[in-house]
Amino acid sequence: MAISLTEAAAERVRTYLDARGKGVGLRVGVRKTGCNGFAYVINYADEIEDGDVVFEQRGVKIVVDQTSLELIDGTEVDFVKEGLNEAFRFRNPNVTGECGCGESFSV
Repeated sequence: MAISLTEAAAERVRTYLDARGKGVGLRVGVRKTGCNGFAYVINYADEIEDGDVVFEQRGVKIVVDQTSLELIDGTEVDFVKEGLNEAFRFRNPNVTGECGCGESFSV
């Protein structure tokens, strides 16, 4: 079981954690929503909670709750810039369908 980061994503997280001056890593999860069932949730982790699973890659801790991990195990998190837009992107091998807008997925 693992969640991985590209170098671009790791650099973005390190930069923002340094700017915030606090935090232990990146929290990745899912919530029920959207037209396909689930959406990714990403935030900075200020603490590791009971039941969290922690991975470390490229000098960044990735914190995931156990329920979310079952849906996103094997996912690679990337950070992309396209013109003026920039965002984290997810390559989840468990996805069986995505909505047209790319905001939600099903497994």
